[in-house]
Amino acid sequence: MQGTLAVRGQLMLAIERRNEILEKLQKEKRVVVSELSKAYGVSEETIRRDLEKLENDGYVIKSYGGAVLNENVNLDMPFNVRKNTNVVGKQKIAEIVRGMVKEGEQLILDSSSTAVFIAKALKESHKNLTVITNSIEIIIELFDMQDWHVLSTGGLAMEGSLALIGPQTDQMLRSYHVNKAVVSCKGFDMENGITDSNELHAGNKKTMLERADKSILAVDHSKFGSTAFARIAGLENISMVITDEKPEDRWLELFRKYQVECVWHGTEAQA
Repeated sequence: MQGTLAVRGQLMLAIERRNEILEKLQKEKRVVVSELSKAYGVSEETIRRDLEKLENDGYVIKSYGGAVLNENVNLDMPFNVRKNTNVVGKQKIAEIVRGMVKEGEQLILDSSSTAVFIAKALKESHKNLTVITNSIEIIIELFDMQDWHVLSTGGLAMEGSLALIGPQTDQMLRSYHVNKAVVSCKGFDMENGITDSNELHAGNKKTMLERADKSILAVDHSKFGSTAFARIAGLENISMVITDEKPEDRWLELFRKYQVECVWHGTEAQA
């Protein structure tokens, strides 16, 4: 029994270490084996095994003496890594959404890390909301909100994303109509629209946008100009874009063409 626990503890430590290495790669784009070995107090061979596992999972590309981040937009990073990426930008977006939401409203939040920040912001200031979500992380976050109505979509539990997805998720979502739906994405391109790396995620987000009076895309500046595998929707399918930095003028012109309101940090949104 003790031996089993020891092995499990070592496994968990290895997973945590690899996630931290991924976070470092997200920020710095490259890591060095010798530096990681010293930082974690493990052998270089252990770090090489970590990098080999991350390469096999598609997250990194090994290079001489280290590794670089695989920046393929269609890769799904583990949720615990994604939620620690561009934290400041996601907090700015969450603050804007919080200012838009009225007491007593019904919302749909997707399973993105951005939506988790939104849920946390709303939790601090609102007393009476209904939230429908396919995010396991958000359900846990809001579990103690006694005066809220929190509904889980159900669906297939997707490893690594802490999300419930698929046809069952769509079926539940179509049973409701809400004031606002907030979704994020992996790619936001002028020609290809709003995209995600997984077609089931994309399908569910499309349904979310269809079930709201106001359909909102909450996306940080790093996603502009990128295209992922599966299309969610086009600009004609959303009411508003909320982002952390002012977009380029060419984007603002496109939003005006499609009558999409764009709000970024420092501007005021209309509820």
